[in-house]
Amino acid sequence: MAVAPKIKDPSALEGTPERHAGERRRASTFAALRHRNYRLWFFGQMISLMGTWMQSMAQGWVVYQLTGSRLLLGMISFVGTVPTLFLMLPAGVLADRLSKKQVLLATQTMMMLLAFILAVLAGTKVLQVWQIALLSVGSGIANSFDAPARQALAVEMVEDRRDLMNAIAMNSTMFNIGRIAGPALAGIVLAQWGATWCFALNGVSFLAVSAALAAMRLPDLSRASRSETVGAQIMVGLRYVWGSITVRTIIAVMGVASLFAMSYAVLFPALAADVFHEGEGGLAALTAAMGAGALIGSLTVASLGEYRRKGILLTAGNILFPLALLLFAFLPSVAPAVLGRVFGLGFRVGWLGLTFSPLFVVSLLTLLVVGWGAMVQNATANTLVQSIVPDEIRGRVMSVYMLVFFGSMPFGSLQMGALAQVLGPSVGIAIGAAVALAFAVFTLLAVPKVRQLQI
Repeated sequence: MAVAPKIKDPSALEGTPERHAGERRRASTFAALRHRNYRLWFFGQMISLMGTWMQSMAQGWVVYQLTGSRLLLGMISFVGTVPTLFLMLPAGVLADRLSKKQVLLATQTMMMLLAFILAVLAGTKVLQVWQIALLSVGSGIANSFDAPARQALAVEMVEDRRDLMNAIAMNSTMFNIGRIAGPALAGIVLAQWGATWCFALNGVSFLAVSAALAAMRLPDLSRASRSETVGAQIMVGLRYVWGSITVRTIIAVMGVASLFAMSYAVLFPALAADVFHEGEGGLAALTAAMGAGALIGSLTVASLGEYRRKGILLTAGNILFPLALLLFAFLPSVAPAVLGRVFGLGFRVGWLGLTFSPLFVVSLLTLLVVGWGAMVQNATANTLVQSIVPDEIRGRVMSVYMLVFFGSMPFGSLQMGALAQVLGPSVGIAIGAAVALAFAVFTLLAVPKVRQLQI
């Protein structure tokens, strides 16, 4: 019978001096970029993420233009992420057994091919919603194997482990630069040349991260034994998570936020078209504002890499994110009367050749806070878990983390789309935000160890 590797008591690893060995240095917001492998990854993956966000925004717009259905916006997101429920845990074992670089090269190639197929279908005018759904399933399968390998690769890309927390936060920075630039470019490309070019440019963007991975010189770290069954190795990761109240609570916090609140962006096409009446430019602005707030949040976490009271940061983000999201949801119903008296009903605000209503501008500012809170929560949670977990089971524990985080999203997208179809997009967002806020307050009061955590 296979014997699981002996792992220290997980709770004993949390915040111990052994986790912080070495001389503490002056904090640097961009410390991880000192490492060649991480520089290659950062710039290559950032280009790829710009393409991914271009495709995501264009795809949502195409679905809504073809169907006019808010429910289908949630359904497409659901079918694209549901493969994580079945594949994320085995993918974590694969990340511990094989070269993470080779796993990522395979997944990036698969996603590139799917993007080109989508571009061909759109360019030949035969694209239908069921085809988008099928290709979304394919991307979901690739992402299931990509996510745990990508998360665990940070350890191999930075030679100095003191820069690990900064690298994880910089991953979030890179993600949000893509989330700002991608929709901004997509808004221009979508309006001028159509969705086909958004899909095609996404396919090309995968070449950047593939080239970066190919150029990396990574250390040969020890890997999980292949003599054990996949099931036995999955159980090692699950037992570790269950045995650590801190890791277990952090994952639960992320799961609730993902299930009830994180999917608000799937309703941006409906909000832009039906609530704010701002069209494609409004859709790009909503996505970019969300990303700008998240970028500021990730830079906040990166600059606080040497700040030990990470539990306070996690708690602040966990409460501020749903609170600001509630405000964003209520603005369309409570703000027009006030803003109309102040600015006049016909008043428009101009920016970069676009004009928006005062209500929309205030909503964009609120989204900055939403994005900041979400990213402080997400980046700090990821940093805490990766800092606590032993190297030899990192892929498996991160697969549990990513399963709960990403695996909750399809159901979150589905319930938010359903609520929006019946009650309207603003009410759908408000209900989810209220549930997430209630759980954040519960965690604050019931599990004080999380807010007191120091790493």
